[in-house]
Amino acid sequence: MIRALTALLIALLLAPVMAGPAEAADGRGRFGIRLMDAPVSRRNDPRAHYQIVDHLRPGATIRRRIQVSNDSAAPLRIAMGVSPAEIRENRFTVTDGAAANELPGWISFDPGSFEVPPYGRTVVRATIRVPDSAPEGERYGVIWAETGAPASGAHNVGVVARVGIRVYLDIGPGGEPPSDFRIERLIPARTDDGRPQVLALVRNTGERALEMSGSLTLSNGPGGLRAGPFTAAPGTALAPGDQAQVRVVLDRRLPAGPWEVRLELASGRIRRTATATLTFPDDPGSMGRAVSFERGMPWLILGALGLLILGTAIFMFAMRQKRTAR
Repeated sequence: MIRALTALLIALLLAPVMAGPAEAADGRGRFGIRLMDAPVSRRNDPRAHYQIVDHLRPGATIRRRIQVSNDSAAPLRIAMGVSPAEIRENRFTVTDGAAANELPGWISFDPGSFEVPPYGRTVVRATIRVPDSAPEGERYGVIWAETGAPASGAHNVGVVARVGIRVYLDIGPGGEPPSDFRIERLIPARTDDGRPQVLALVRNTGERALEMSGSLTLSNGPGGLRAGPFTAAPGTALAPGDQAQVRVVLDRRLPAGPWEVRLELASGRIRRTATATLTFPDDPGSMGRAVSFERGMPWLILGALGLLILGTAIFMFAMRQKRTAR
């Protein structure tokens, strides 16, 4: 007999374009999870409406309401749980026990397990209690709602379906650390199958983790063509100090250019824009000439100051020579 296997079907909220309830199929229908509360200070933060993003002092306690929905014709038995996570290679990744953080021990649920009736909804209250001795730093995790059928004599494969809400919880005294990022470079390129794409090098210059989203538009192309907006690929996460490429793949029918490119990126309330004139290369898998921002400005300023100082010195030397000749 084949041993019982467990298949995990994981649905995570990856970007603001997926800000609605997370859903996963469980073999009999669909069920989902949705965050119902956001902090007053983050009412205008899109991330706070589908993720738990907060800053707490040691010893603090917060509560959030979570709705679990059942869109199938059969009742579903649900168990709530928490897994630690990390940002690995610019991706939000659920971790194993070796890299665990404290979040599973800080988060509890009421109720912790329950049955959702057919086409019904159940509200769960999640409580996050931070110990007084908690060290400073940001923790990542996922709050899961899980359902499934174990392996049996009739079915030798057990199926577990999960849907989750991401948690970005920063611990420390005082107010929340600043969040910020900058777009350092835009690179015109082509994918391996020949589609044009723009690669944006982005750096997290703040003190909180970021999840990038955004769009790109093209204008003033050959013959005055315009195109877009094109959505940036979801899933790029940046820990403080990290940098990564955010990719926007375009329509393969677009001519090479030149194009005036406008890229708008965001993480929650933080938004940045970059514009450049780009021409896409001809060969699949290749990159064109990049346009850099930010880093070049100090050198331009220093160069201008250098020329000004040099010009002043030459002028003063010439005046001194003139007075000496007299």
